[in-house]
Amino acid sequence: MKYSRLSRAVKPKINPETPDKRVPDKRVLGKPVQEAPDALVRLDAGGAVRGSAKPLFGLDANGLAAVMTEAGEPAWRGRQLAEAIYRQRVAEISQITTLPKPLRAQLESKGWQVGRPEIAQVFRSVDGTERYLVRGLGEGQETVETVWMPEGDDGEAGDGSEMDVEASTAPSTGKDAGWKRATICVSSQVGCAVNCQFCLTAKLGLQRNLTAGEIAGQLVAVFERHAVEVGSARVNLVFMGMGEPFLNYEPFMAAVRLLVEEVGLSPQRMTVSTSGIVPGIEQFALEPPEVRPKLAISLNAPNDKIRNEVMPVNRKWAIEAVMDAVRKVKLRPRERVTFEYVLLGGVTDRVEHAREVARLVRRTGLPAKVNLIAWNPGPGIEYVMPQADAVEAFRTVLGAEGIAAYVRRPRGRDIYAACGQLKGTVEERGPGNRD
Repeated sequence: MKYSRLSRAVKPKINPETPDKRVPDKRVLGKPVQEAPDALVRLDAGGAVRGSAKPLFGLDANGLAAVMTEAGEPAWRGRQLAEAIYRQRVAEISQITTLPKPLRAQLESKGWQVGRPEIAQVFRSVDGTERYLVRGLGEGQETVETVWMPEGDDGEAGDGSEMDVEASTAPSTGKDAGWKRATICVSSQVGCAVNCQFCLTAKLGLQRNLTAGEIAGQLVAVFERHAVEVGSARVNLVFMGMGEPFLNYEPFMAAVRLLVEEVGLSPQRMTVSTSGIVPGIEQFALEPPEVRPKLAISLNAPNDKIRNEVMPVNRKWAIEAVMDAVRKVKLRPRERVTFEYVLLGGVTDRVEHAREVARLVRRTGLPAKVNLIAWNPGPGIEYVMPQADAVEAFRTVLGAEGIAAYVRRPRGRDIYAACGQLKGTVEERGPGNRD
């Protein structure tokens, strides 16, 4: 595990079994607010729970070659394995026909399995969005949430991605006749320790990290469901589901490398969002551009006073520290940093807040844009949605201040698939259809 030299490693004060029994430290804006747990000091916030399974999915080409040499086979058979499980999306060892049948039987007898995460349940929204409960191989058999958004939510607009400049008249791709592009939102942890006050996932606390295979496997499972053709389909991937990717840094980046090197995705089709984990941003800035996703910062407040209240992580890494870290990221040509901004009615949606946000973004000195997100309601969270005219006024002010601003379309609100609504449960699932 990697730790920030800035802080102590202490167990979090969150009990995920009884998330509603955490004692509030104080009240702000008339609502109880929890302190950011001390566990935020770690870039890897806890080991993944593993059972007796030996999954191949999650191993890179070198790891698969090592499995083959251990089995007495030439290392090049590892490439055959990688091609089968990552490109052909084969789910069972017995179906990998490029391997001799005795070798397949030998691998299975030694406990190996493909071990790709599987979609356990599907919820369909009236707008075509699908929310999945995806199960990995952990002992607890927990599920995490993954979201498929045909035609996206406009979150990639103006960020310099390949998708942003492609013609919108291109033909549909995959078995779903009718979608020309899509966005997939994947999770990096079971639950989350960051404790943003407006987010349902915060109610879970942090249960465990996901492995690289469990992170990348969400995407591959969705690709298989929708018969996505890698290389021709225009699919955008966002690491914006459950969890804070930069508190599970090594598995997150290992998953990115798998997706780039083995699955064949472009890193310019990927965006990772962080709440502002400064050591993680600094480490991310050192990643080579050929495997580095685009960066999004969940800003969500115009100043430290308000951000301390709605995002307790700000008490550890204030806005200016986050901006200093972001400046270290060397952007590719035409690339922009994205600042995500959740508009909370009466709390963060005022015109004067927009002017403050514009000043913050300009001070970075980087090509940047702002994505505005009207808060998506969830049970047990007392904020209110902003008025439509407040959202438009906010966007207008940013534009007048010279800041590119886009309003992300809410997708899947009726099935709790929208931004900030993921909770990893089926109890609060809304009226959407289920498989």
